[in-house]
Amino acid sequence: QLQLVESGGGLVQPGGSLRLSCTASEFTLDDYAMGWFRQAPGKESEGVSCISKSDGRTYYADSVEGRFTISRDNAKNTVYLQMNSLKPEDTAVYYCAASRRLCGMGYDYWGQGTQVTVSS
Repeated sequence: QLQLVESGGGLVQPGGSLRLSCTASEFTLDDYAMGWFRQAPGKESEGVSCISKSDGRTYYADSVEGRFTISRDNAKNTVYLQMNSLKPEDTAVYYCAASRRLCGMGYDYWGQGTQVTVSS
């Protein structure tokens, strides 16, 4: 069964860092563009970042540009989201997603999400 599993969420103080991981089972991530999304309580889902499958080009929402970094390790079949200088407004459930197409062109598989809470 094709599956994406996120990990690395947790509670962190403002200004702190977390690294989220997204690992695939039963398929190879380097065949897919990979995205990270988040959804805070009472808010719509927001696209956070994406990394293309071909040239590794990366894209970021304005709200995280300069603080978050997406990367992929095809040997480990894993995509990462390094989150620095975290703010309370970054609190959300974070999901990874895989697309056979280009970043932003729709996603085929989703993980179950990992909670990130930024609070003092």
